[in-house]
Amino acid sequence: MLRFKELYSKEIIPSIKEKFNYSNPMQIPKLVKVSLNMGCGDAILDKKNLESAVEELSLIAGQKAVITKAKKSIAGFKLREDMNIGCRVTLRKDRMYDFLERLVMVALPRARDFRGFSVKSFDGNGNLNLGIKEHIVFPEIDYDKINKVRGLNITIVTSAKTDEEAKALLSGFNIPFVN
Repeated sequence: MLRFKELYSKEIIPSIKEKFNYSNPMQIPKLVKVSLNMGCGDAILDKKNLESAVEELSLIAGQKAVITKAKKSIAGFKLREDMNIGCRVTLRKDRMYDFLERLVMVALPRARDFRGFSVKSFDGNGNLNLGIKEHIVFPEIDYDKINKVRGLNITIVTSAKTDEEAKALLSGFNIPFVN
């Protein structure tokens, strides 16, 4: 069993149940999914940039990334509808817990000038949006083999109804927050 999944079932559930006085165990918030998104605007000029971005995101996630397309044309960016401009991955169940563990224990301590995530990153419905400026903080990425350092957007979706519940849940997973 994964460490974070075990941590959730043995420590986080009882502490949240006690803190918010839930009568029904189904009220306790849980992680639903983790979505990773990598924009690749330079793919308009060179298709190989997108291929390397998909490969790198697949290494980080442990699952094949899907290529995303532009929804509409924007002439100022030389962008046409249905052009390939990024990639994304949605993780659920065991892969989600595995990724979250690698993010908290390995990647975030390696990030430069990182002090924690803002509490304003919550969307009001219990979901957290994070941005990482350099995807090279993950140990799966070989620095010598990449052609460009890219940013990464991470969305952690929970079943929590409020941001306070979601913060309590994610703080149990040792995700650092600053006020």
